[in-house]
Amino acid sequence: MVKESYFVIYKIADLEEELEQIYRLNYETFVEEIPQHEKNSDHRLVDRFDDKNTYVIAKRGKEVIGMISVHNQRPFSLDQKLDNVDDYLPVSATPCEIRLLAIKKQYRGGRIFYGLCETLVDYCLEKGFNMAVISGTLRQTKLYKHLGFKAFGPLVGTEEAPYQPMYLTKKNFERASKLFERMLRKEARQENYNFLPGPVEVSDAVKKAWSDKAISHRAKDVHKVMEEVQQQLCDVTNANYVEIAVGTGTLANDMIAAQLTTLPGAGLILSNGEFGERLMDQAVRFGLTFQSISKSWSVPITLEEIKRTLVEHPEIEWLWTVHCETSTGYVYPLEDLKQLCNQYGVRLCIDACSTVGVLPLHLESVYLASTVSGKGIGSYPGLAIVFHHEKLFPQNSIPSYLDLGRYQTSDSIPFTHSSNSLFAMQAALQQFCPDKTKLFRDISNAFQSVGMQVLTGENYSPGIVTVCLPPEIRSRQFGDVLKQKGVQVSYESSYLLNHNWFQVAIMGQQQASHIMKGIEIIVEVYQQFAREKEIHSCEN
Repeated sequence: MVKESYFVIYKIADLEEELEQIYRLNYETFVEEIPQHEKNSDHRLVDRFDDKNTYVIAKRGKEVIGMISVHNQRPFSLDQKLDNVDDYLPVSATPCEIRLLAIKKQYRGGRIFYGLCETLVDYCLEKGFNMAVISGTLRQTKLYKHLGFKAFGPLVGTEEAPYQPMYLTKKNFERASKLFERMLRKEARQENYNFLPGPVEVSDAVKKAWSDKAISHRAKDVHKVMEEVQQQLCDVTNANYVEIAVGTGTLANDMIAAQLTTLPGAGLILSNGEFGERLMDQAVRFGLTFQSISKSWSVPITLEEIKRTLVEHPEIEWLWTVHCETSTGYVYPLEDLKQLCNQYGVRLCIDACSTVGVLPLHLESVYLASTVSGKGIGSYPGLAIVFHHEKLFPQNSIPSYLDLGRYQTSDSIPFTHSSNSLFAMQAALQQFCPDKTKLFRDISNAFQSVGMQVLTGENYSPGIVTVCLPPEIRSRQFGDVLKQKGVQVSYESSYLLNHNWFQVAIMGQQQASHIMKGIEIIVEVYQQFAREKEIHSCEN
């Protein structure tokens, strides 16, 4: 049985029934409570700038309980009350006007005001407005000043409803955004759920190791821990060697690209998603010669297609691909690729950033493989990791920071290293548990039971649940609402926004029971959006 939703969401009004409630709330506030307009029998007030306004609203279930409007088209309402408004503003101002703040009486004095303002500030920053002007009610002047507004010019309005012109700069916009964040956290005291692919949730043991006093990378203890961590990484992946640098997954892949420049012949790169495309970009930047097999996102690249390319291009000496395409969750068949590459004498290289610690991984016979300290390993981001099958030696043709051979001959500490990162990753590896299959299945079933479309199947990673939202539910708005509820999913990357997707990453150290509570919130929010979509469809 689905329970009725009682939490508050903040969004841009985009439904007819929302607009109708806005007009009635406008009447309640600016006719019945503040006598700015004449009463009418309809008990609704349509603002004279309604066709220009964007309305930010707070909704509790189907009820609009608060609103605020913004627009940037001149003349503003303030232009009609005060001559020469621009004389009071900086020359570089790109202003918008904020008006019609209204909250139903029973919801005042709480977090609703802060939620509306936070959403409004985010919207203004996104649209590139560097200044906002308001006619601030004298009852709230102290609050407006606390939020960064500055008064200018004389009072405007009427004797019954006087207002103070005020403005807020972009700099104070950004300060206000952080202030609202802190206020909302304090007001909500809600539990947080981290479903990001990084940074991930870490255990108390990892936090403690990270917070220990930093020590020199030349100290014996650091070299000892480096050796132990390298051995742990090789043990859990069946790799022969591994090097660890201070950096990100992008750096780890740059190190692979740099090493590939030392090989004769050409290569082959596979791509059916964002991160396969990034590998091709990195290969181009390093001047590598390569063929490519590119497919639409999530469309499988068959072994037969790869085999045919290897036969047609005998000059190919290496193959580079992501293991898990993080943008979709699609997983390439590693064992089949290893067998095929061995058959044709091709060195196999993989980006395993989203599979180490998520899937059981066997890197024996893999020439090079990249991963990171965060994500599936469950530590903090900041360490770039490259596994290699053969012993490597320094190469003068490779920039020193990218030279894997230099790392190997220096016990993986040729330059300044982070003792805190190493100690934290060591603690994370002691809690290593890569099998997420049952949890993935439970999450997928929960989503699919309410009609959500999940990219799933035997070729998909159990560490990434990709949900394809219907066109009527926009992923940015959906993700914003989840964030307000303390649930962080991956949705803000351009490739996810372009596809109208969001992702739940099952990485890091979290209890299954805690994860499923977060999933319940996602399901509840989806059902509320779906109900609104049904209402909208009926009205049309």
